[in-house]
Amino acid sequence: MLLSIGCLADDVSRRIYDQFFVEAMVQRQKGNSDAAFDLLRHCQEIDPDAPEVYYFLSQYYNLMKDPESALACVKRAAALAPENETYMETLAQAYIRQQDYASAIPVIENLYERNKEHEDLLEMLFQLYQQVEDYTSAINVLNRLEQNNGKSEHLSVAKSEIYSKMGDGKAVVAEMEALARQFPNDQNFQAMYGDALMMNGHTKKALAVYDKVLAEEPDNNRVLMSLRTYYQSLGETSIVDSLTERVLMNGNASSEDKIHLLRQVISANEMSGGDSTHVLNLFHKMLALPKPDADMAILCASYMNAKQMPKDTIGRVLNKVLELMPEYAAARLQLVGYAWEADDMDRVITLCKDARQYNPDEMAFYYYQGVAYYKRDSLDQALSAFQNGIGVITEESNPDIVSDFYAVMGDILHQKGLAEEAFAAYDSCLQWKDDNIGCLNNYAYYLSERGEQLDKAEVMSYKTVKAEPKNSTYLDTYAWILFMQERYSEAKIYIEQALQNLDDSLNNEVIIEHAGDIYALNEDIDRALDLWRDAQTKKPEDQLLLRKIKQKKYLRE
Repeated sequence: MLLSIGCLADDVSRRIYDQFFVEAMVQRQKGNSDAAFDLLRHCQEIDPDAPEVYYFLSQYYNLMKDPESALACVKRAAALAPENETYMETLAQAYIRQQDYASAIPVIENLYERNKEHEDLLEMLFQLYQQVEDYTSAINVLNRLEQNNGKSEHLSVAKSEIYSKMGDGKAVVAEMEALARQFPNDQNFQAMYGDALMMNGHTKKALAVYDKVLAEEPDNNRVLMSLRTYYQSLGETSIVDSLTERVLMNGNASSEDKIHLLRQVISANEMSGGDSTHVLNLFHKMLALPKPDADMAILCASYMNAKQMPKDTIGRVLNKVLELMPEYAAARLQLVGYAWEADDMDRVITLCKDARQYNPDEMAFYYYQGVAYYKRDSLDQALSAFQNGIGVITEESNPDIVSDFYAVMGDILHQKGLAEEAFAAYDSCLQWKDDNIGCLNNYAYYLSERGEQLDKAEVMSYKTVKAEPKNSTYLDTYAWILFMQERYSEAKIYIEQALQNLDDSLNNEVIIEHAGDIYALNEDIDRALDLWRDAQTKKPEDQLLLRKIKQKKYLRE
């Protein structure tokens, strides 16, 4: 960067100025902004006509959120050294930041006149002239760019857009006609000329241009879409449908164009009543192509979901999605959900195994695979799935799923006789979600079975009762913990509530036996015997229960 040093009255003053300015730059390099700012202010006092001081002061005023002072300083720097491009560019940017586009324009025009190799300045001027709605000058800038680089689609389209803003349809047509004449073999430019004619009321000429383009390129997507829009405006439904299908089956049309068109078709279909037959027919034709598009299959599945179509029908399309894009996790997760609802654990396991190949960092697949093995009583395989999944848990993971992940893992470890490891898993579960009710209940119950940390167990169990006051399992756990704490009368209150809320679809013999134990230690042996006998009918081989009945008293194992 070239700095213009101001003139001082004498050599002594210059040396003093230089000393302070150099020190200011040293402090600036060290990041000591306050010291640098103070030194620059002192330099300003020594030489109020030093442009470099104002330039650097403007930067500090910007840091201080004082844009007015920053602008004043850079204006002063540019005025003192108008030949300095850095100062002038900084001034232009300062005007633009304050949205003073009219002031920025002459500064940039001046910079371009000095150095016409900087075409980026012309691009900037084009934007600024539009901001101030000086469209004639904007066209002039585009003409300068065209003079430098020749006619191009980018410049012609930009010109036509400006002419449209000016309401000069004749100029729009002339501009696109000139582009088409310069590149007569580019059918897209001919199509753009046809579009300009159509948009400006020259329908017959436009249709003639379209016919000429299609004679050369029968699959020119731009013309097909333009014709579709034209016939749509005339209400020619059959022609519109034919052109729609022609575009969708067109190998030259991009995936984005096809999806955009299908979304238009879906929107129009919904507005006219929402009959999905026509839309689905288009999707089926698209997916029957030799090389169907994965994005089209995804859109089809989304449409079917929105229309709440049968799951087996949606499932076939989701399978097609995975065939085309096996790494698309959302489709596989939806299929996992369908298999889960159908209680098809084998299908869940297969889907999750495949997913781990394509989506090794998606924790949900480890979770569902582990739970599916667990429901099949394949504890070792379930535990392996969970242990493999721990490595993909991150801070961004869904806390609900991670919490359940550790909760089920804890249940498996407890069933395998690994109590300490199970309790560690439960602790991890509750770190992710401290109100995981299922985990709180199981953790509390297993602690009570061991007679350990009963106070902690009571706190956890009480949360479950508060959350679901009519859940017989949770009431039983809480009653049993109170029983283990020898708070028998309180235990009786909660076990009675558990008995009143028994779920007949579950095996309730443990709850009933617990009730017998609690009544026995509340000195109601007759009621205890009735409950033990009831429990004994459900597990006739339980020797401890038989001994309780025979000896008519509560017995520990």
